[in-house]
Amino acid sequence: MIDDEIGVLLVDDQELVRSGLRRILRRKDGFVIVSECADGSEVRDAVAAHRPDVIVMDIRMKRVDGIQATRELRSADDPPPVLVLTTFDDDELLSGALRAGAAGFILKDSSAEDLIRAVRRVAAGDGFLDPTVTGRVLSTYRTSAMSPENGGRGVDVLTARELDVLGLIGRGHNNAEIGRELSIAGVTVKSHVGHIFTKLDLRDRAAAIVYAFDHGVVTPGHSDGAS
Repeated sequence: MIDDEIGVLLVDDQELVRSGLRRILRRKDGFVIVSECADGSEVRDAVAAHRPDVIVMDIRMKRVDGIQATRELRSADDPPPVLVLTTFDDDELLSGALRAGAAGFILKDSSAEDLIRAVRRVAAGDGFLDPTVTGRVLSTYRTSAMSPENGGRGVDVLTARELDVLGLIGRGHNNAEIGRELSIAGVTVKSHVGHIFTKLDLRDRAAAIVYAFDHGVVTPGHSDGAS
């Protein structure tokens, strides 16, 4: 595998779906399918054997579903990020995937261009929340029995610049885009992002996106693709 290629692990119990994903995530576009799994129970072994950069994971499978497989990955050393893929417009399942540690989700009826963009974003360490269902999923996430990850910490712990950065994270910008938007260096953006995660006790970028929506820093109608 060439250094700048993105190694992808496909996890779906339908061969037809995996075949379609292979046709979209092509080598000429910078992707390599390093392995495939037909059930979530196979994921940990596949990750250990092939070290993918990103996992594209179905949310519903017969034995171990995508939520449980994602949760189990969190106990592994340096687990790859997970993009949940589903045909089901099921807010509770998708919010459950976020709680389990998924970096984002996208619906299976999304365009090939959106899927490629989502996989690239997640592989780069960003989050991606499908904009067609983001508002409802985050509403379900908020009202779930599980307490918010940040323990209720408010945005008042952030500096004005950190709040700007959080807003752009919530709107789907990656670090390079944030740097251009705010006219600051990439290393400065990375420092701000790290401070935001520490101050708000957030584990990753997807959690930061959820926080930004949940606390009114960004509203669903004003995200730039919620990616």
